[in-house]
Amino acid sequence: MPDLLRVSRYEVLPLDGIEEEVLTHVPSDVTLTVTASPTRGLEPTLELTERLVRHDYDVVPHLSARLVRDGAHLTELVDRLRSVDVGDVFVIAGDAEEPHGAFAGAADLLAGLDELGRPFERIGITGYPESHPLIDDETTIAAMFAKARHATYITSQVCFDAAVTARWIENVWSRGTKLPVYVGIPGAVGRAKLLRASTRIGIGDSLRFLRKNGNFASRMLRNGFAPDALVDGLGDVLASGKVAGFHLFTFNALAETERWRRERLERR
Repeated sequence: MPDLLRVSRYEVLPLDGIEEEVLTHVPSDVTLTVTASPTRGLEPTLELTERLVRHDYDVVPHLSARLVRDGAHLTELVDRLRSVDVGDVFVIAGDAEEPHGAFAGAADLLAGLDELGRPFERIGITGYPESHPLIDDETTIAAMFAKARHATYITSQVCFDAAVTARWIENVWSRGTKLPVYVGIPGAVGRAKLLRASTRIGIGDSLRFLRKNGNFASRMLRNGFAPDALVDGLGDVLASGKVAGFHLFTFNALAETERWRRERLERR
């Protein structure tokens, strides 16, 4: 298996103190992605992105379509990010209940970026190995394939059944969307924090999987979560060239997640 953990990403939440946590615990060769909040808007995402870029990190801001007002606002966002040499963005619909303006979903925003001449070298979209908590499977599948022509990679949502994730990656490629996948896994986070966050990030089906596989769940969560089983369980797909790396949902548990990654790399 290639050392995909060396080219993986840490997702961080733009909360107070996170810049200092990053500088203390995360090497500058780790790519960071910065989430967007439906309640706080895009400004915290942009501000943290700018600050981390100044510290020589590669940073991927989340562009939440429902938080973008119109074409002029999108142009402003693009100009601001390009001014600090951001070349990679992750485009999502976002969790806002109602769009703030002209962009109802990720596909609309991707089309808007096309109209601006595709100003970013890399663009990521979301994929769902299992059911989305609010959207039926056929809709999520159709939406991903419609967005794929605008994108350069896919980031998968968390799934606690690695075999399901591996089959999903193979199916995505066999259906013609040959984009590299960053496999979404939780970082090394405390059990309570992971369970609290599960509904928000849409991994309810995965929690049901854990409940049905009690021995596996107890081993995985006994002393807090460690992602080893999710990495090892992907099997041959890791060496297939279809996986670009891992997208670690750290929930800002950066010290614990980086300690796990470093120990894992040292074991290899």
